[in-house]
Amino acid sequence: MKNITDIQDSTILTEKIIKAAKGEEKADFVIKNANVVNVLSEEIYKADIAIVDGIIAGVGENYCGQRELDIKGAYVSPSFIDGHVHIESSMLMPAEFAKMVVPSGTTTVVADPHEISNVMGLQGISFMREASKNLPLDVYMTLPSCVPATYLETSGVELNNYDLALLIDAPWVVGIAEMMNFPGVVNCDNSVLSKIKLGQDSKKRVDGHAPHLSGKDLNAYVAAGVESDHECTTAQEAIEKLRLGMHLMVREATGARDLEALIPVLKNHNTRKCSFVTDDRHPKHLAKHISRMVKKVVKNGVNPISAIQMASLNTAEYFNLPNLGAIAPGYKADMIVLEDLENFEPKMVFKDGVLVAENGKIVTDMKNVNTPVLRGSVNIKYLYHDDLKIKSESDNIKVINVIPKQLITVQSTEKAKIENGFATQDVENDILKIAVIERHKATGNIGLGFVKGFGLKSGAIASTVAHDSHNMIVIGTNDDDMYYAAVELVKSQGGKIIVKDGKTLAHLKLPIAGLMSDKPFYEVQEQISMLEKAAKEIGCKIDDPFMSMAFLSLSVIPELKITDKGLIDVNKFEVTNLFV
Repeated sequence: MKNITDIQDSTILTEKIIKAAKGEEKADFVIKNANVVNVLSEEIYKADIAIVDGIIAGVGENYCGQRELDIKGAYVSPSFIDGHVHIESSMLMPAEFAKMVVPSGTTTVVADPHEISNVMGLQGISFMREASKNLPLDVYMTLPSCVPATYLETSGVELNNYDLALLIDAPWVVGIAEMMNFPGVVNCDNSVLSKIKLGQDSKKRVDGHAPHLSGKDLNAYVAAGVESDHECTTAQEAIEKLRLGMHLMVREATGARDLEALIPVLKNHNTRKCSFVTDDRHPKHLAKHISRMVKKVVKNGVNPISAIQMASLNTAEYFNLPNLGAIAPGYKADMIVLEDLENFEPKMVFKDGVLVAENGKIVTDMKNVNTPVLRGSVNIKYLYHDDLKIKSESDNIKVINVIPKQLITVQSTEKAKIENGFATQDVENDILKIAVIERHKATGNIGLGFVKGFGLKSGAIASTVAHDSHNMIVIGTNDDDMYYAAVELVKSQGGKIIVKDGKTLAHLKLPIAGLMSDKPFYEVQEQISMLEKAAKEIGCKIDDPFMSMAFLSLSVIPELKITDKGLIDVNKFEVTNLFV
């Protein structure tokens, strides 16, 4: 409830805005001689933009301000909004994430803290909320709907409907995050449906995640209350979902790049229910954020105003973000200045009417950023060398085959290399050992198997970033290096590491939930470059081995995966025997 002082301050501000809008008083700040990109009327025209206390008071001719900036005909558009992103996937703290995306014009994101929630639960969500305050970036959140993703793995916590109910009414919460358990929806699982109802009762959005879902099952998914999807990989799939009223989130992530395939949809269909999202991006793909997506679709024939709508107004309206996503009286003065509508590289970025980035660099003071404290999260049962041994049960084994640039895997049956009664690595035939070590509750669970496609000739690689429960995952040519890598990740409380002959070649430490670094973005970028170089040194033939490795434990994507509970036959949705 507002007190009398709040009401008085609000009334004074409203009067100030009205008088500035009428031209009776000077605005705080006026951008003069702008070519305004109006996503409401879908036109471009010359005008001044008057701003009072971070709010646009007026758009028209001959406004005067305490401060004025003549941009001499440059274009001004609303700044960009990312409608679905996992900040943790950047491996950066929110402040460092902001430093990378704000200069390219993104001033608002809708974050799904799904990754840290699988490790820390509600504490992880609270951590991300606190760490996102006082930034030149508004961070709204959706509440993770699938923690854990399945019962075939061990996550740090479990979040049910009652847990989410504690936060659903917070003003910074705009919905229920991607409902990955679409089989649970169409099969009327009460625990799943209760989360959808929670969003509906609170008048918040319910985001979807339904790759390849079609026909009557898709109708059921939409009828249940799921409102969007960011998993479309073909034009046919996107059109079907648009026809059923879903909001199409066009994704361009580091691993999953769907934008090019969906451009025909954006060129030939109504785009008002379409927006841009980045989902999971590594630092090397953050510098050109939503702006690169806008540039690409415009280059391929999409109307520039429609592209900017998708990057701003459409997302704001979908999530019911008040007074955001357009340049008009009463809207937040979140804007970018562009020299043209081809390159989409902002000369200036304004957040709440304040210049926060210029010529690709952050220029605002970020000294008041809060860095909350979080407990350590890499907690494994004491590990012995023998824990990595696989006692032979037959001569043939099931092997996970990695497909380059894809999340799906293929199962093959291979001849096992047996030494002293144990199945072991067969480096000559690119059959490497893989281990998933439970790292939340020290259960001692270790899933062991074999993987093909990485091409390592020596050493081992390991990471605590492994979707969705983020247990420790290790791949190696020998048990000694695998053991060494695992121990080093315990010491650093998470990270990504490459080792050879008992020595560390490269190590990116991720002590925050085993997912994020506490270092500046440029140091993280440097460490990632060192990891890439070290991967080639030990013979890896995959460009981004950590990305491929991170999804080998995701037991909802076919065909054969591995978790701390063992080898997973995803098609049958059950633990399967390694030996044939």
